[in-house]
Amino acid sequence: MAEKLVAVKGMNDILPPDSARWEWLEDKVRQLMARYAYRNIRTPIVEPTPLFVRGLGEVTDIVEKEMYSFEDRLNGEALTLRPENTAGVVRAVSEHSMLYEGGKRLYYMGPMFRHERPQRGRYRQFHQIGAEALGFAGAEVDAELILLADALWQELGIKDVRLELNSLGEPDERKLHRAALIAYFEANIETLDEEAKRRLHSNPLRLLDSKNPAMQPLLEAAPKLMDFLGQASLDHFNNVKAILDANGLAYRINPRLVRGMDYYNLTVFEFVTDSLGAQGTICGGGRYDYLIEQIGGKRAPAVGWALGVERVLELLKEHGVEVPQPVPDVYAIITDAATMPQVMPVLQQLRSAGVKVQMHAGAGLVMGSMKSQFKKADTSGARYALIFGEAELAEQSVALKPLRGEKLDSAQAQQLKLLADVASWAQLLLA
Repeated sequence: MAEKLVAVKGMNDILPPDSARWEWLEDKVRQLMARYAYRNIRTPIVEPTPLFVRGLGEVTDIVEKEMYSFEDRLNGEALTLRPENTAGVVRAVSEHSMLYEGGKRLYYMGPMFRHERPQRGRYRQFHQIGAEALGFAGAEVDAELILLADALWQELGIKDVRLELNSLGEPDERKLHRAALIAYFEANIETLDEEAKRRLHSNPLRLLDSKNPAMQPLLEAAPKLMDFLGQASLDHFNNVKAILDANGLAYRINPRLVRGMDYYNLTVFEFVTDSLGAQGTICGGGRYDYLIEQIGGKRAPAVGWALGVERVLELLKEHGVEVPQPVPDVYAIITDAATMPQVMPVLQQLRSAGVKVQMHAGAGLVMGSMKSQFKKADTSGARYALIFGEAELAEQSVALKPLRGEKLDSAQAQQLKLLADVASWAQLLLA
């Protein structure tokens, strides 16, 4: 016997009925994005490796440790399975000159890949939904995107989420803060762990994101970037806060919020929860006005966010949010496989009229007993059974039986004529 093959560790199959929860979430997102005038974009799963090295930063965890990178065997090109999609969206917008006629509001859904230790809500193939607004410099678009994410939580029935907010200012302001951080940490070098020491001079801002308990008092007392911001950066941040305040959206200023990518400037934010343990961040983003230029395009402002689909679905479970499962409207019970040439055209017409029909399938020419078919009809969740029995077919009719305790009036109780207008069937079955 051949060796049984299984999925790659950390890359999961999504099976029914669980896949219905994914479809439900995706439908909610599509409807919400349309209300905010965001349009769908789909980019390749495989991108040139330099796109992420330049865009995310060489000393980020993603680039240093987590990317699935390989060399194309045909031409030697360095390629990477996308670990996130903002860089890919920016590459596509730049490559196709999409900002030539003005700003664009875009959203995406799809799989991302990082070589991490699999754990709850954190997998090697994971899925993100993201929204990106490119070509807009105003604080009002930062606020709009934050409000868009908050509207999604309300739409999904998620309440245990809080917003954390910060500003990273502009590059020249971060240089001053960087120098102050290095001096501060050098003066307390004995408290730093090995990872912090390694990053001290290459990316000191990332030290603020450390989860090492022994370093927390030191990090809390570290110089705050907010103290180094100029008036323009402060005005931008204050305008974002003013719009959020006007919409009644509560937030907490978190001076240690720096995000995991190097491309951010000005506004950064995260939506976090206490319900998922260590994987508490379910959505994060911010402004990235220099990313397009970093990957070779013409400089343009941009802001966006991404959420982790697996984490949101876990949170829905924690909140006990019921996601409806798809069920057929009718289950077709067929007593004799030889009658299929008569039965199938009727089922096809019903489906064309919008009725969801599940057809009973037997084993070869054996369809199974009426009792077993009714049991499967009940299990399917269908409201009605359509019974194509020998007696009914002989009379060119079909019997209709409610499966959910409904009662039919005298007109509905009459057998439906096979040769009658199928559209009238559909109205009855969908009522």
